[in-house]
Amino acid sequence: MKLTQKDIEFLEKLHGLLQLKGLRIEKRPGRPSYFVLRGNYGERIDRCFDMTRQGVRWRFHHVFTNIYVAAYETIFVIERRFGTSLRNEAMAISRERVLLRRRFMGGQMGEETSRPDDKNED
Repeated sequence: MKLTQKDIEFLEKLHGLLQLKGLRIEKRPGRPSYFVLRGNYGERIDRCFDMTRQGVRWRFHHVFTNIYVAAYETIFVIERRFGTSLRNEAMAISRERVLLRRRFMGGQMGEETSRPDDKNED
């Protein structure tokens, strides 16, 4: 599953609120665990995202569980069968795609926290 333009815009706005308004993302225990958005975000969310609180919850769950966590599940399954030898090449390919997408979109995409030429691969 890929991020849509709406997902990217949501992440940009959420990042700003996390920095300014004391919101935080936490892991909620359970079977399976999942991410939740914590903090008092009632009216701020309505104004910032122009959607209901339920809409924000849905988009948050969609991005952080259906896309983000699922991406790591996919990586886990592939690396379990084929090892981690392809990881660096896969990261290089993904960086190339981000750069191409950014150029294609004319700089409309949000700036990632790490530049594609960074060598820091945690």
